[in-house]
Amino acid sequence: MHKIYCLILFTLFTCALYSQNPPPSAKDTISVAQDSLKKREFLKQLGNGFLPTKFINLDLRYLIKFNQYEGLRTGLGGVTNENFSKKYRVNSYVVYGFKDHRFKYKIGGGFRINEASNTWINLSYTDDLQETGSSIFLTDKRFFSFFEPRLLNIDLFHKHITKALAIEHQFSDHLLSETEFAISKIDPTYDYTYNIDGVSYDNFEVSTAKVSLQWSPKSDFETSDGTVVERKTGYPRFTLQFTQSFKDILNGDFNFFKTDFRAVHHFTYNDDVFTQATLTSGLALGNTPLTHLYHAYPNNITKETVLQRFSVAGINSFETMYFNEFFSDRFATLQIKHFVKPFKITERYRPQLVLISRFAFGDMSNIERHQNIEFSTLSKGYSEAGIELNKLLFGFGLSFAYRYGAYHLPSFADNIAAKFTFNVTL
Repeated sequence: MHKIYCLILFTLFTCALYSQNPPPSAKDTISVAQDSLKKREFLKQLGNGFLPTKFINLDLRYLIKFNQYEGLRTGLGGVTNENFSKKYRVNSYVVYGFKDHRFKYKIGGGFRINEASNTWINLSYTDDLQETGSSIFLTDKRFFSFFEPRLLNIDLFHKHITKALAIEHQFSDHLLSETEFAISKIDPTYDYTYNIDGVSYDNFEVSTAKVSLQWSPKSDFETSDGTVVERKTGYPRFTLQFTQSFKDILNGDFNFFKTDFRAVHHFTYNDDVFTQATLTSGLALGNTPLTHLYHAYPNNITKETVLQRFSVAGINSFETMYFNEFFSDRFATLQIKHFVKPFKITERYRPQLVLISRFAFGDMSNIERHQNIEFSTLSKGYSEAGIELNKLLFGFGLSFAYRYGAYHLPSFADNIAAKFTFNVTL
Protein backbone atom coordinates (compact mmCIF):
# COMPACT_ATOMS: atom_id res chain seq x y z
CA MET A 1 0.00 0.00 0.00
CA HIS A 2 2.80 2.40 0.85
CA LYS A 3 4.32 1.74 -2.58
CA ILE A 4 1.02 2.68 -4.28
CA TYR A 5 0.76 5.91 -2.29
CA CYS A 6 4.35 6.81 -3.22
CA LEU A 7 3.66 6.13 -6.87
CA ILE A 8 0.52 8.33 -6.82
CA LEU A 9 2.36 11.17 -5.09
CA PHE A 10 5.24 10.94 -7.57
CA THR A 11 2.80 11.05 -10.51
CA LEU A 12 0.94 14.08 -9.12
CA PHE A 13 4.21 15.88 -8.41
CA THR A 14 5.44 15.26 -11.95
CA CYS A 15 2.18 16.50 -13.47
CA ALA A 16 2.31 19.63 -11.32
CA LEU A 17 5.81 20.39 -12.44
CA TYR A 18 4.90 19.88 -16.09
CA SER A 19 1.82 22.11 -15.78
CA GLN A 20 4.00 24.94 -14.46
CA ASN A 21 6.66 24.55 -17.17
CA PRO A 22 5.31 24.88 -20.71
CA PRO A 23 7.14 23.26 -23.65
CA PRO A 24 10.38 24.95 -24.70
CA SER A 25 9.88 28.09 -26.77
CA ALA A 26 12.17 29.76 -29.27
CA LYS A 27 13.38 32.00 -26.45
CA ASP A 28 14.32 28.94 -24.39
CA THR A 29 16.19 27.47 -27.35
CA ILE A 30 18.24 30.67 -27.72
CA SER A 31 18.98 30.61 -23.99
CA VAL A 32 20.19 27.00 -24.19
CA ALA A 33 22.38 27.86 -27.18
CA GLN A 34 23.90 30.80 -25.31
CA ASP A 35 24.61 28.57 -22.31
CA SER A 36 26.29 26.07 -24.62
CA LEU A 37 28.49 28.82 -26.10
CA LYS A 38 29.46 29.98 -22.61
CA LYS A 39 30.45 26.44 -21.65
CA ARG A 40 32.57 26.06 -24.80
CA GLU A 41 34.24 29.41 -24.12
CA PHE A 42 34.92 28.36 -20.53
CA LEU A 43 36.53 25.08 -21.64
CA LYS A 44 38.58 26.92 -24.25
CA GLN A 45 39.89 29.34 -21.62
CA LEU A 46 40.64 26.40 -19.34
CA GLY A 47 42.55 24.67 -22.15
CA ASN A 48 44.60 27.84 -22.63
CA GLY A 49 45.57 27.75 -18.97
CA PHE A 50 43.11 30.22 -17.45
CA LEU A 51 40.16 29.92 -15.10
CA PRO A 52 37.96 32.90 -16.02
CA THR A 53 36.19 35.01 -13.40
CA LYS A 54 34.36 38.30 -13.83
CA PHE A 55 37.39 40.61 -13.82
CA ILE A 56 40.42 38.30 -13.53
CA ASN A 57 41.48 35.19 -15.43
CA LEU A 58 43.33 33.02 -12.94
CA ASP A 59 46.56 31.59 -14.40
CA LEU A 60 46.73 27.84 -13.75
CA ARG A 61 50.51 27.68 -14.34
CA TYR A 62 51.12 28.90 -10.80
CA LEU A 63 48.60 26.72 -8.98
CA ILE A 64 50.84 23.74 -8.20
CA LYS A 65 54.26 22.53 -9.39
CA PHE A 66 57.15 20.51 -8.04
CA ASN A 67 60.93 20.52 -8.53
CA GLN A 68 63.97 19.21 -6.69
CA TYR A 69 65.04 22.60 -5.29
CA GLU A 70 61.74 24.09 -4.11
CA GLY A 71 59.91 20.86 -3.48
CA LEU A 72 56.22 21.66 -3.71
CA ARG A 73 55.70 25.07 -5.31
CA THR A 74 52.23 26.52 -5.08
CA GLY A 75 50.64 29.92 -5.49
CA LEU A 76 48.24 32.04 -7.41
CA GLY A 77 48.52 34.22 -10.47
CA GLY A 78 46.25 35.94 -12.91
CA VAL A 79 45.66 38.62 -15.47
CA THR A 80 42.79 41.07 -15.61
CA ASN A 81 40.38 40.63 -18.52
CA GLU A 82 38.41 42.98 -20.75
CA ASN A 83 35.65 43.34 -18.16
CA PHE A 84 38.24 45.07 -16.02
CA SER A 85 39.62 47.18 -18.89
CA LYS A 86 40.20 46.88 -22.63
CA LYS A 87 43.20 49.19 -22.53
CA TYR A 88 44.96 48.27 -19.29
CA ARG A 89 45.81 45.02 -17.58
CA VAL A 90 47.51 43.74 -14.45
CA ASN A 91 49.49 40.49 -14.72
CA SER A 92 51.01 39.19 -11.48
CA TYR A 93 51.61 36.10 -9.37
CA VAL A 94 52.94 34.96 -6.00
CA VAL A 95 54.19 31.44 -5.19
CA TYR A 96 55.84 29.71 -2.26
CA GLY A 97 58.41 26.88 -2.22
CA PHE A 98 57.99 24.54 0.73
CA LYS A 99 61.55 23.15 0.51
CA ASP A 100 63.49 26.41 0.16
CA HIS A 101 60.95 28.27 2.37
CA ARG A 102 60.85 31.29 0.11
CA PHE A 103 58.19 33.39 -1.62
CA LYS A 104 58.64 34.33 -5.30
CA TYR A 105 56.52 36.83 -7.12
CA LYS A 106 55.97 39.03 -10.10
CA ILE A 107 54.26 42.41 -10.18
CA GLY A 108 53.38 43.44 -13.70
CA GLY A 109 51.00 45.35 -15.87
CA GLY A 110 50.57 46.84 -19.28
CA PHE A 111 48.60 49.12 -21.55
CA ARG A 112 47.53 48.70 -25.16
CA ILE A 113 48.66 51.39 -27.58
CA ASN A 114 47.21 49.89 -30.78
CA GLU A 115 44.21 47.57 -30.97
CA ALA A 116 44.55 46.63 -34.66
CA SER A 117 48.05 45.20 -34.18
CA ASN A 118 47.37 44.17 -30.56
CA THR A 119 50.40 46.18 -29.43
CA TRP A 120 51.02 46.29 -25.69
CA ILE A 121 53.67 47.90 -23.52
CA ASN A 122 54.34 45.88 -20.37
CA LEU A 123 56.27 46.63 -17.19
CA SER A 124 57.25 44.01 -14.64
CA TYR A 125 59.29 43.33 -11.53
CA THR A 126 60.10 39.65 -10.93
CA ASP A 127 61.81 37.90 -8.01
CA ASP A 128 61.94 34.20 -8.88
CA LEU A 129 64.04 31.23 -9.97
CA GLN A 130 65.10 30.10 -13.44
CA GLU A 131 66.67 26.84 -14.52
CA THR A 132 70.36 27.24 -15.35
CA GLY A 133 71.06 26.56 -19.02
CA SER A 134 67.47 27.07 -20.11
CA SER A 135 66.79 29.42 -22.99
CA ILE A 136 63.22 30.68 -22.89
CA PHE A 137 61.57 32.25 -25.92
CA LEU A 138 59.62 35.37 -24.96
CA THR A 139 56.70 34.39 -27.20
CA ASP A 140 56.33 30.99 -25.49
CA LYS A 141 54.71 32.51 -22.42
CA ARG A 142 51.59 33.16 -24.50
CA PHE A 143 51.08 29.42 -24.95
CA PHE A 144 50.02 27.15 -22.13
CA SER A 145 51.21 23.61 -21.40
CA PHE A 146 48.78 21.74 -19.16
CA PHE A 147 51.56 19.56 -17.75
CA GLU A 148 55.32 20.24 -17.77
CA PRO A 149 56.93 16.96 -16.64
CA ARG A 150 60.61 18.08 -16.85
CA LEU A 151 60.03 20.48 -13.98
CA LEU A 152 59.71 17.59 -11.53
CA ASN A 153 63.39 16.66 -11.78
CA ILE A 154 65.19 20.01 -12.15
CA ASP A 155 67.58 20.91 -9.34
CA LEU A 156 69.95 23.54 -10.81
CA PHE A 157 68.41 27.01 -10.50
CA HIS A 158 69.60 30.56 -10.17
CA LYS A 159 67.76 33.35 -8.41
CA HIS A 160 67.02 36.45 -10.40
CA ILE A 161 65.52 39.82 -9.66
CA THR A 162 64.50 41.29 -13.01
CA LYS A 163 63.04 44.64 -13.97
CA ALA A 164 61.72 44.58 -17.52
CA LEU A 165 60.04 46.71 -20.16
CA ALA A 166 58.48 44.70 -22.98
CA ILE A 167 56.58 45.47 -26.18
CA GLU A 168 54.21 42.89 -27.67
CA HIS A 169 53.30 43.38 -31.31
CA GLN A 170 51.38 41.29 -33.82
CA PHE A 171 52.71 41.93 -37.33
CA SER A 172 50.04 39.72 -38.89
CA ASP A 173 47.64 36.95 -37.98
CA HIS A 174 50.55 34.51 -38.09
CA LEU A 175 53.60 36.54 -36.98
CA LEU A 176 53.94 37.45 -33.31
CA SER A 177 56.78 39.43 -31.77
CA GLU A 178 57.99 40.58 -28.40
CA THR A 179 60.86 42.92 -27.56
CA GLU A 180 62.21 43.16 -24.03
CA PHE A 181 64.71 45.40 -22.25
CA ALA A 182 65.69 44.03 -18.85
CA ILE A 183 68.20 44.33 -16.03
CA SER A 184 68.71 41.30 -13.79
CA LYS A 185 70.60 40.49 -10.63
CA ILE A 186 71.68 36.84 -10.86
CA ASP A 187 72.59 34.70 -7.85
CA PRO A 188 73.16 30.94 -8.47
CA THR A 189 71.72 28.67 -5.78
CA TYR A 190 74.68 26.27 -6.23
CA ASP A 191 78.46 26.63 -5.85
CA TYR A 192 79.58 28.38 -9.03
CA THR A 193 82.17 30.99 -9.98
CA TYR A 194 82.62 32.60 -13.39
CA ASN A 195 86.22 33.72 -13.90
CA ILE A 196 87.32 36.17 -16.61
CA ASP A 197 90.94 37.34 -16.76
CA GLY A 198 91.44 36.75 -13.06
CA VAL A 199 88.19 38.45 -12.00
CA SER A 200 85.77 36.06 -10.29
CA TYR A 201 81.98 36.45 -10.18
CA ASP A 202 79.88 34.48 -7.69
CA ASN A 203 76.88 36.63 -8.55
CA PHE A 204 76.48 39.27 -11.20
CA GLU A 205 74.20 41.61 -13.12
CA VAL A 206 73.19 41.51 -16.76
CA SER A 207 71.52 44.18 -18.90
CA THR A 208 69.87 42.66 -21.95
CA ALA A 209 67.83 43.49 -25.01
CA LYS A 210 65.82 40.66 -26.60
CA VAL A 211 63.79 40.34 -29.78
CA SER A 212 61.64 37.24 -30.26
CA LEU A 213 59.61 36.30 -33.34
CA GLN A 214 57.19 33.43 -33.81
CA TRP A 215 55.86 32.62 -37.28
CA SER A 216 53.06 30.07 -37.58
CA PRO A 217 51.85 30.32 -41.19
CA LYS A 218 49.28 27.52 -40.85
CA SER A 219 47.85 28.35 -37.43
CA ASP A 220 44.66 30.24 -36.67
CA PHE A 221 44.77 32.89 -33.94
CA GLU A 222 42.20 35.02 -32.16
CA THR A 223 42.44 37.73 -29.53
CA SER A 224 40.72 37.04 -26.22
CA ASP A 225 40.86 39.57 -23.37
CA GLY A 226 43.74 41.32 -25.10
CA THR A 227 45.77 38.11 -25.34
CA VAL A 228 46.57 36.24 -28.54
CA VAL A 229 45.12 32.73 -28.37
CA GLU A 230 46.02 29.98 -30.82
CA ARG A 231 42.64 28.54 -31.83
CA LYS A 232 44.03 26.00 -34.29
CA THR A 233 47.64 24.75 -34.25
CA GLY A 234 49.21 24.48 -37.67
CA TYR A 235 52.62 23.43 -38.92
CA PRO A 236 55.39 24.30 -39.61
CA ARG A 237 56.13 26.70 -36.73
CA PHE A 238 59.28 28.79 -36.44
CA THR A 239 60.64 30.74 -33.46
CA LEU A 240 63.71 33.00 -33.58
CA GLN A 241 65.19 35.05 -30.76
CA PHE A 242 68.16 37.41 -30.45
CA THR A 243 69.70 38.49 -27.13
CA GLN A 244 72.35 41.14 -26.57
CA SER A 245 73.89 41.73 -23.15
CA PHE A 246 75.66 45.04 -22.51
CA LYS A 247 78.59 45.62 -20.19
CA ASP A 248 78.74 48.84 -18.13
CA ILE A 249 75.20 49.79 -19.13
CA LEU A 250 72.87 49.84 -16.12
CA ASN A 251 75.55 47.96 -14.13
CA GLY A 252 75.80 45.07 -16.59
CA ASP A 253 78.88 42.90 -16.02
CA PHE A 254 79.21 41.12 -19.38
CA ASN A 255 79.04 41.58 -23.12
CA PHE A 256 77.57 38.59 -24.93
CA PHE A 257 75.27 37.81 -27.83
CA LYS A 258 72.87 34.89 -28.23
CA THR A 259 70.68 33.62 -31.03
CA ASP A 260 68.13 30.84 -30.52
CA PHE A 261 66.06 29.02 -33.13
CA ARG A 262 63.34 26.37 -33.11
CA ALA A 263 61.37 24.76 -35.93
CA VAL A 264 58.54 22.25 -35.48
CA HIS A 265 56.84 20.43 -38.33
CA HIS A 266 54.29 17.64 -38.69
CA PHE A 267 54.37 15.26 -41.63
CA THR A 268 50.78 14.04 -41.73
CA TYR A 269 49.89 10.81 -43.48
CA ASN A 270 46.28 10.53 -42.31
CA ASP A 271 44.17 11.61 -39.33
CA ASP A 272 45.88 9.13 -37.00
CA VAL A 273 49.43 8.71 -38.33
CA PHE A 274 51.99 11.51 -38.45
CA THR A 275 55.65 12.30 -37.77
CA GLN A 276 56.74 15.29 -35.67
CA ALA A 277 60.22 16.76 -36.17
CA THR A 278 61.64 19.40 -33.81
CA LEU A 279 64.90 21.19 -34.57
CA THR A 280 66.43 23.51 -31.97
CA SER A 281 69.72 25.38 -31.94
CA GLY A 282 71.53 28.03 -29.93
CA LEU A 283 74.72 30.06 -30.17
CA ALA A 284 76.29 32.24 -27.48
CA LEU A 285 79.24 34.51 -28.23
CA GLY A 286 81.25 36.60 -25.79
CA ASN A 287 81.58 36.42 -22.01
CA THR A 288 78.55 34.28 -21.17
CA PRO A 289 78.11 32.77 -17.68
CA LEU A 290 76.75 29.25 -17.29
CA THR A 291 73.35 30.57 -16.23
CA HIS A 292 72.82 31.91 -19.75
CA LEU A 293 74.35 29.02 -21.72
CA TYR A 294 72.57 25.86 -22.90
CA HIS A 295 71.75 22.41 -21.66
CA ALA A 296 70.17 19.97 -24.12
CA TYR A 297 66.82 19.33 -22.36
CA PRO A 298 68.00 16.48 -20.06
CA ASN A 299 65.43 14.55 -18.04
CA ASN A 300 67.23 11.79 -16.14
CA ILE A 301 67.91 11.78 -12.39
CA THR A 302 71.33 10.70 -11.12
CA LYS A 303 70.33 7.54 -9.24
CA GLU A 304 71.83 4.04 -9.25
CA THR A 305 69.04 1.86 -10.64
CA VAL A 306 66.46 2.18 -13.42
CA LEU A 307 63.59 1.98 -10.93
CA GLN A 308 65.08 4.74 -8.77
CA ARG A 309 65.22 6.92 -11.87
CA PHE A 310 61.61 6.13 -12.79
CA SER A 311 59.76 9.45 -13.19
CA VAL A 312 57.74 11.31 -15.83
CA ALA A 313 58.88 11.51 -19.45
CA GLY A 314 59.11 14.98 -20.94
CA ILE A 315 57.51 16.21 -24.14
CA ASN A 316 60.73 17.12 -25.98
CA SER A 317 63.54 16.06 -23.64
CA PHE A 318 66.40 13.56 -23.68
CA GLU A 319 65.21 10.87 -21.28
CA THR A 320 68.60 9.13 -20.85
CA MET A 321 70.64 12.35 -20.47
CA TYR A 322 71.39 13.13 -16.83
CA PHE A 323 70.69 16.55 -15.39
CA ASN A 324 73.73 18.87 -15.40
CA GLU A 325 75.75 16.34 -17.42
CA PHE A 326 76.31 18.57 -20.47
CA PHE A 327 76.43 22.32 -21.15
CA SER A 328 77.27 24.15 -24.38
CA ASP A 329 77.71 27.62 -25.80
CA ARG A 330 76.66 26.30 -29.22
CA PHE A 331 74.37 23.34 -29.77
CA ALA A 332 71.72 21.78 -31.99
CA THR A 333 69.18 19.03 -31.35
CA LEU A 334 66.88 17.06 -33.64
CA GLN A 335 63.99 15.07 -32.24
CA ILE A 336 61.80 12.85 -34.42
CA LYS A 337 58.61 11.25 -33.08
CA HIS A 338 56.51 8.95 -35.28
CA PHE A 339 52.94 8.40 -34.08
CA VAL A 340 51.61 4.99 -35.16
CA LYS A 341 47.89 4.43 -35.78
CA PRO A 342 46.20 3.90 -32.38
CA PHE A 343 45.31 0.35 -31.40
CA LYS A 344 41.52 0.08 -31.49
CA ILE A 345 40.82 -2.05 -28.41
CA THR A 346 37.35 -0.54 -28.00
CA GLU A 347 35.67 2.59 -29.38
CA ARG A 348 37.03 4.69 -26.52
CA TYR A 349 40.14 2.77 -25.46
CA ARG A 350 42.84 3.37 -28.08
CA PRO A 351 46.45 3.27 -26.86
CA GLN A 352 49.03 4.74 -29.25
CA LEU A 353 52.61 3.70 -29.98
CA VAL A 354 55.21 6.43 -30.63
CA LEU A 355 58.68 5.70 -32.07
CA ILE A 356 61.36 8.24 -31.05
CA SER A 357 64.87 9.20 -32.16
CA ARG A 358 66.84 12.07 -30.63
CA PHE A 359 70.21 13.59 -31.53
CA ALA A 360 72.25 16.40 -29.97
CA PHE A 361 75.55 18.05 -30.84
CA GLY A 362 77.31 20.88 -29.01
CA ASP A 363 80.58 22.31 -27.78
CA MET A 364 81.98 25.05 -25.55
CA SER A 365 84.88 27.48 -25.72
CA ASN A 366 86.77 28.62 -22.61
CA ILE A 367 85.31 25.86 -20.46
CA GLU A 368 87.89 26.64 -17.75
CA ARG A 369 86.07 29.89 -16.94
CA HIS A 370 83.26 27.93 -15.28
CA GLN A 371 84.56 26.90 -11.88
CA ASN A 372 83.34 24.73 -8.99
CA ILE A 373 81.09 22.72 -11.29
CA GLU A 374 81.84 19.70 -13.46
CA PHE A 375 80.21 18.92 -16.79
CA SER A 376 80.97 17.64 -20.28
CA THR A 377 80.26 18.91 -23.78
CA LEU A 378 78.38 17.28 -26.66
CA SER A 379 81.24 17.50 -29.14
CA LYS A 380 81.02 13.80 -30.07
CA GLY A 381 77.28 13.82 -30.69
CA TYR A 382 74.62 12.36 -28.40
CA SER A 383 72.05 9.76 -29.51
CA GLU A 384 69.10 7.99 -27.97
CA ALA A 385 66.15 5.98 -29.25
CA GLY A 386 62.91 5.13 -27.52
CA ILE A 387 59.26 4.23 -27.61
CA GLU A 388 56.17 5.49 -25.85
CA LEU A 389 52.90 3.66 -25.36
CA ASN A 390 50.47 6.45 -24.51
CA LYS A 391 46.94 6.63 -23.16
CA LEU A 392 46.97 3.26 -21.46
CA LEU A 393 44.90 4.39 -18.48
CA PHE A 394 43.39 7.81 -17.66
CA GLY A 395 45.90 9.56 -19.93
CA PHE A 396 48.89 7.72 -18.46
CA GLY A 397 51.30 5.60 -20.49
CA LEU A 398 54.83 4.19 -20.45
CA SER A 399 58.11 5.34 -21.99
CA PHE A 400 61.39 3.49 -22.61
CA ALA A 401 64.61 5.00 -24.01
CA TYR A 402 68.12 3.74 -24.68
CA ARG A 403 71.35 5.76 -24.91
CA TYR A 404 73.79 4.69 -27.61
CA GLY A 405 76.71 6.04 -29.62
CA ALA A 406 79.68 8.09 -28.44
CA TYR A 407 78.27 8.74 -24.95
CA HIS A 408 77.16 5.17 -24.28
CA LEU A 409 77.97 4.37 -20.63
CA PRO A 410 79.90 1.28 -19.46
CA SER A 411 77.03 -0.07 -17.34
CA PHE A 412 74.14 -1.29 -19.50
CA ALA A 413 71.51 -0.22 -16.95
CA ASP A 414 72.82 3.36 -16.87
CA ASN A 415 71.88 3.75 -20.55
CA ILE A 416 68.21 2.85 -19.98
CA ALA A 417 65.39 5.15 -18.93
CA ALA A 418 61.92 3.83 -18.04
CA LYS A 419 59.23 6.36 -17.21
CA PHE A 420 55.53 6.99 -17.47
CA THR A 421 53.91 9.50 -19.79
CA PHE A 422 50.88 11.70 -19.29
CA ASN A 423 48.74 13.05 -22.11
CA VAL A 424 45.57 15.02 -21.54
CA THR A 425 43.54 17.27 -23.83
CA LEU A 426 40.79 19.61 -22.66
